[in-house]
Amino acid sequence: MTLGQKIRYLRLIEGQLRSLDRPMTQSEVVRAIRSERGESISQAYLSQIESGARPHLTHHTRQLLAGFFKVHPSHLVDDPEGYHPELLSPLGSGGFTLEAWLRSGAEQFCRDAEVHDALVAVSEYHEARRAVILLRSIIEIPGLVDRLHHTLHPSRPAEGPRNGHSAKREGRSRRKSS
Repeated sequence: MTLGQKIRYLRLIEGQLRSLDRPMTQSEVVRAIRSERGESISQAYLSQIESGARPHLTHHTRQLLAGFFKVHPSHLVDDPEGYHPELLSPLGSGGFTLEAWLRSGAEQFCRDAEVHDALVAVSEYHEARRAVILLRSIIEIPGLVDRLHHTLHPSRPAEGPRNGHSAKREGRSRRKSS
């Protein structure tokens, strides 16, 4: 993956985390960096980075973007030719299992201990497939996630949807049941 592709992907993720249901635009990233980090980068410079016209970042820009997107600065370089982040050898005779996929996914969330631990717990559960399917059922019933959260964690406030999908899904579920 090139540096430009990584920045575009990070803009997509950041847009989802900010409940935009779309990638953040380059201009939105520039404004957010100025607002949240008190420093600036120009939209033209960001565009050159994404297009590949600027294949290398200055140390300061790498630190600024890494801090904004909450990634390690070493992530903001082109991957070497032939590099693949996924395991290339099959795991066991059945290939890549759900449990292995969940553990791999957990590592992507090492900065969010609760999500990391939840994914590891599901991967270690003796019926991981059944647990994932049950989670889907819980999500599809309007309001059930909030009710369960309140029952299991009465002292912690419920988090709102991070990417807007919950509200859409609830609307779809209500239409189905009407």
